[in-house]
Amino acid sequence: MKNSIVSLWFFAVMICMSCAQNDQNSAENPSQEVFSAELFVDDLQIPWGMVFLPDGSLLISEKSGSLICFRDGKKIEIQGVPEVYVRGQGGLLDLELHPNFAQNGWIYLSYASEEGPEKGGHTAIARARLSGDQLIDLQVLYKGSPNTTQGQHFGSRIEFDAEGYLYFTIGERGARDTNPQDLSRDGGKVYRLHDDGTVPSDNPFVNTPDAIQAIYTYGNRNPQGMIQHPETGEIWIHEHGPRGGDEINIVSAGENYGWPLVTYGINYSGTPITDKTEMEGIIAPIHYWVPSIAPSGMCFVTSDRYPGWKGSLLVGSLSFQYLERLEMKGEQVLRREKLMEDIGRVRNVRQGPDGLIYVAVEGKGIYRLNPKS
Repeated sequence: MKNSIVSLWFFAVMICMSCAQNDQNSAENPSQEVFSAELFVDDLQIPWGMVFLPDGSLLISEKSGSLICFRDGKKIEIQGVPEVYVRGQGGLLDLELHPNFAQNGWIYLSYASEEGPEKGGHTAIARARLSGDQLIDLQVLYKGSPNTTQGQHFGSRIEFDAEGYLYFTIGERGARDTNPQDLSRDGGKVYRLHDDGTVPSDNPFVNTPDAIQAIYTYGNRNPQGMIQHPETGEIWIHEHGPRGGDEINIVSAGENYGWPLVTYGINYSGTPITDKTEMEGIIAPIHYWVPSIAPSGMCFVTSDRYPGWKGSLLVGSLSFQYLERLEMKGEQVLRREKLMEDIGRVRNVRQGPDGLIYVAVEGKGIYRLNPKS
């Protein structure tokens, strides 16, 4: 009887939080469309990562393991991609350019890899150069371990900060009760390296016994969005919650983001994970979604191409199949707006060098948002 009362109390609290969150920042339909969506690259299945090269071509990773260069209206498959472990959410994932790409040519990739003695796979980070239509000089910089046949929560976005440090995420690989809070285990973490894969001497756990020295934060669930704030230089992430409780967090050295000790979500079965949404020593999110939108990809709008959008944060929704615009004031979300409703599962969003927004949609391709005059 006591357990039933506790469960009922927990669900009532979650419903109240959901209502409060949705009332305060509910996603609205756009009052006036400021763009038209043009299918820029067609016939893609799960376009996970995308990055613009200096020559104007677009490099796209397909989760299935293909790396595509879209150049002059044509798709060219790039050879020399590392062997990819394709299972569940794992495959060929994110792409990022070195901040000095024009000088050194380094392209960074995240992918699920079988490398290692155990069966299954884990997230790996590598870099390579592009020579014609071939990747060369491939170097694996980091490989999570141990491998597992679990198909969920590989992460794994990549971003550089203004000082040239490389950040990447690895989800907790479905092992929520072991990985996220254990500094000796990969998974459920944000990592920081030098661009060549070496560990910075000021990483927060370099002197912690048994800790993995590349770890920068822990207690993360499955971050699939990462971006450097254009003004503060901070690294922002968003991460999937369970059923409810997706979060936006600002990455800070050595901090614990709480999974699974605190959460605004519940189990997929409807049962509670914990009755705690905050705890001493745990960093609270600056924003959370209840219900979950299943966020993937994120970018800040820094161009003036779209009236009223500058400074906004764009996030893709896999569950509800739209692009969300969050109107920001510092770290506060003032308003949420639904864009491209029912377009499909939005996997990624990028601002191009032309100041336009490009949106990757599963089963369709890459859309370009053309401003209406």
